[in-house]
Amino acid sequence: MDFDFVTIFFLVAAVIIFLQLRNVLGRRTGSERPPFDPYSARNAEKPVADSDNGKVITLPRREGETRVEEKFTSVDAYAKPGTELNEGLRSIVTADPTFDPKEFIHGAKTAYEMIITAFAEGDRKALRSLLSKEVYDGFVEAIKDRESRSETVKSTFVGIGKADIVSAEMKGREASVTMRISSQLISATYDKQGDVIDGDPENVGEVNDVWTFARDTGSRDPNWKLIATESED
Repeated sequence: MDFDFVTIFFLVAAVIIFLQLRNVLGRRTGSERPPFDPYSARNAEKPVADSDNGKVITLPRREGETRVEEKFTSVDAYAKPGTELNEGLRSIVTADPTFDPKEFIHGAKTAYEMIITAFAEGDRKALRSLLSKEVYDGFVEAIKDRESRSETVKSTFVGIGKADIVSAEMKGREASVTMRISSQLISATYDKQGDVIDGDPENVGEVNDVWTFARDTGSRDPNWKLIATESED
């Protein structure tokens, strides 16, 4: 069969293009590396062998692991390693790497002042967000009892002298931290005639409390709530 000039031209062009592509792309030999898969287990952070000297190269740890170890340092600085308190705090850090003893104490002191003030003022709304249901119900009953006798409390928060963590533990997903808090208050309770029936409206008194705070480490809610109170006075 006869080919015209145009047909021959395209056949030659096709052969040339095929040869050029073959040279550029190469041929499969069976030893090529597999395509990169970002989700493949072989790309996980783990020791790999150095092909030059056979040594193991340790890749950087995951961010979460590094954060936990850094937080252990803050725990060890607060509580002596090997003690029950240290182990308890470490268990909380393992469950919640954002936990830091000193930061927790700062927040607990703020919460303590808010709770003491809200209770004196009978502010149920403020108390609800800071207390567990059981403690809230107990506080509200005390407020109702006070109101039923037309008694009022006037309280001035002076400050916190000392606040220490005395125990810490994990109960399932719940982190629990108990603190001993010494505070200074000016507080007095008045009857409906305006006479002082408890406390001292002039002098600063020292109050020693043992309070336990808790939060669900599996919850998105970062807030701790007061779950138990005890007075050492």
